[in-house]
Amino acid sequence: MQEIRKNEFFEAGKDGVLSLFTPDDRKIDLVKFADKTLCCVKSGLGYPAIYPLRETRFEPKAEAILMDLDGTSVHSESFWMWVIEQTTARLLGKSDFRREEEDEPFISGHSVSEHLQYMIDKYVPGGSLAEARDHYFAIVNHEMAEIMAGRGKQDAFTPAPHLKEFLFTLKREGVKIGLVTSGLYEKAMPEIVSAFRQLDMGDPVDFYDCIITAGQALRPGQTGTLGELEPKPHPWLYAETAAVGLNMPFDRRHKVIGVEDSSAGVVSIKLAGFSCIGLSGGNIDQAGVAELCDYRADGLMEILEMIL
Repeated sequence: MQEIRKNEFFEAGKDGVLSLFTPDDRKIDLVKFADKTLCCVKSGLGYPAIYPLRETRFEPKAEAILMDLDGTSVHSESFWMWVIEQTTARLLGKSDFRREEEDEPFISGHSVSEHLQYMIDKYVPGGSLAEARDHYFAIVNHEMAEIMAGRGKQDAFTPAPHLKEFLFTLKREGVKIGLVTSGLYEKAMPEIVSAFRQLDMGDPVDFYDCIITAGQALRPGQTGTLGELEPKPHPWLYAETAAVGLNMPFDRRHKVIGVEDSSAGVVSIKLAGFSCIGLSGGNIDQAGVAELCDYRADGLMEILEMIL
């Protein structure tokens, strides 16, 4: 975390603010007071928000676990970043466009529109987000249809190592399992369906106790659900999964644990009031939010030792 002097709302030394910190990806700012810490979640679309960052604790055995999808349950981040890259290529009219490695923390873990706006600001100044979304969903719809038909990118969705053993162990132990993703329904469900098919695990909707996605995409001629402005790192997806989907009251949050591999997901879990296990392989360290993790793990089976 880097210390800063001020942000849009607060300044160190004024109104009780002791200090401000921001991680390397600068997607949030932490504002420290004598008696509390606030988290300012920034927005590429003009809708920032401020939340309390509560102290969290976890007491095993877990009664519920909140599982991220991309990178944690299914390895697919490289595919979705490829889609973002292809979308930008269409906006530029350059089929040979390639993103830079430094873009990764800004085009993974957040909402589609946040990812696209970042790429527009950097590579297509003045470009249209609406046009980018049209290109994005045209690519997604084509690729999803190809993958579900057994064609397309063969390495797009791969179950995380030991996912089947991990999930069945949780089931046997009576731990409620919630699957949480910032991905819109039409991109998220093919991922987990594909992974469950590969593992011969049946229908994921029947297996998980709750699945929460960022909702349906809003496009001309159809309705949408609010998902583009409230995904990770906002707390609402994880909060809804626990409180509504898994029926875990807020005063039992010490029996709930979240698992994430992305910086946005770590912040989301913490703002929802839960302890977080940071899984290796994502952008937690690169984005500079490692200190927000209560625990770290290199694989799913290692997590079982922590929570059971």
